[in-house]
Amino acid sequence: ASGARILGHLAHTLHHHGLRYGMATLCIGVGQGLATIIENPNY
Repeated sequence: ASGARILGHLAHTLHHHGLRYGMATLCIGVGQGLATIIENPNY
């Protein structure tokens, strides 16, 4: 659930500030992680 919150907040921030790209990093447990780059389609 925290990953969805982080990505949702990032998408909102990109839209609100008119930014093109954003990156989020997520810890998924047991020493694993994930990095996601999203692009604002309305840029």
